[in-house]
Amino acid sequence: MTIPIPIRVALANGSFEEPVVTNYEILPDASQPQAPKRVPGWLTTATDHKIELWRSGFQGVPSADGAQFAELNANQVATLYQDLPTTPGTVLYWRLHHRGRSGDDTMALDIGAPGAVVEQRRFTDGNTAWGHYTGTYTVPDGQTTTRFAFRSVSAAGGNQSVGNFLDGVFFGTAPLVVLTKSAIPVGPLEIGDVITYRVTARNEGGGAAEALTLTDDIPAGTTYLPGSLRVVEGPGTGARSDQEGDDQAYFDAQENRVVFHLGDGATAEQPGGLPNTETLPAGTTVEYRVTIDEAAAGGLITNTATATYENHLGPTPEPLTATSGEAVTEVLPAADLSVVKAADATTVTVGQTVTYRLTVRNAGPDQATGVTVTDPLPATLAFLSATGSTGLYDPDTGVWSIGTLANGATATLTLRAKATAAGSVTNTATVRGEEKDPRPADNTDAVTVCVTRAPSCCDRPRCD
Repeated sequence: MTIPIPIRVALANGSFEEPVVTNYEILPDASQPQAPKRVPGWLTTATDHKIELWRSGFQGVPSADGAQFAELNANQVATLYQDLPTTPGTVLYWRLHHRGRSGDDTMALDIGAPGAVVEQRRFTDGNTAWGHYTGTYTVPDGQTTTRFAFRSVSAAGGNQSVGNFLDGVFFGTAPLVVLTKSAIPVGPLEIGDVITYRVTARNEGGGAAEALTLTDDIPAGTTYLPGSLRVVEGPGTGARSDQEGDDQAYFDAQENRVVFHLGDGATAEQPGGLPNTETLPAGTTVEYRVTIDEAAAGGLITNTATATYENHLGPTPEPLTATSGEAVTEVLPAADLSVVKAADATTVTVGQTVTYRLTVRNAGPDQATGVTVTDPLPATLAFLSATGSTGLYDPDTGVWSIGTLANGATATLTLRAKATAAGSVTNTATVRGEEKDPRPADNTDAVTVCVTRAPSCCDRPRCD
């Protein structure tokens, strides 16, 4: 069976922060799982399997990184190392801090296949300051396991248990930010609905992704919902304001986009650094919301987020970019239907014909389907005929079935009925379709006709 080689390469416990010690302690290495307190990640060639850790400030020696550091020689002159799965051809970065204890101490950095390591460099430092060193190593063909080792060469004073302080060690791949984006709810949605966009940034590389800034253009066919910026998970969780300079996120109205400064130490002025997923498995997640505009009806809303960040493992910052996949939301069609109803005459006498004229219009933006107009005749009007430009009118139900009406199209119906009783007669028509109507206020119209009694020789017409 082929064992997949991980993307990320990174040392465990590179700054010797685990376990926490008081002053100093000589502890078993990672090969001694039975020990209740041991140093995770690191192994030693010392026959007693012991590693010495110091707390920052003990005997006046400050740490270079974090709160603890290691002494390469515990009880014996030895090699401190880790074996890591690697991919041939990968460029691995290393950095370290080295310091002498009693005077000038010298150690060597060996990298290579276990049992065949190659000395990369020697470091000699005194006991007054930490030396800081960086470099790179390219994994040779066929080398799927790489040993990263520190070998004691010499120590001032000749005491084999004294010398070569070590701190802030890194060996691994460059940062690799992977963005995933989702749109909630999945859809299909309608105009006026709200989409919540969530973007997760995970660092699948080795080193921290420094100066991490995420930008996301508001997609066409939507409008940003003010006050919806939020860091959901990761460093700096909580709601964020829209104003630039208030906190680590803002809405850029001029560019129509949202901007997040992410990672440890992110502020309004500058982005922070995102640790790799061994340290921060879930990465960091942000969200914002948009409202679907009418222009998006009947189409797809697509959106992609972008992150810029830097690799600080080399001598100069290396700019890098990550892009998410598309989040696609289907938007259902919309049709702005309206109906206008009129009567040829608003005063008739009993026995005369009332003629109604209905006009239905679709103002779009999409075609309307399943269009019907409900227009039942009052009891005092007897149906005579209905003539329409399209569809059928059912006098028993009072429903005019239009069917499909294209964007910008109109349909008309002439409805005739005989007035059978005197009185004020109000007739109402209401149009409906299968699609959402962005402006439903004009979906109903009514007209009132005054029906008077047929006049006799002595009567004056009146509407009872």
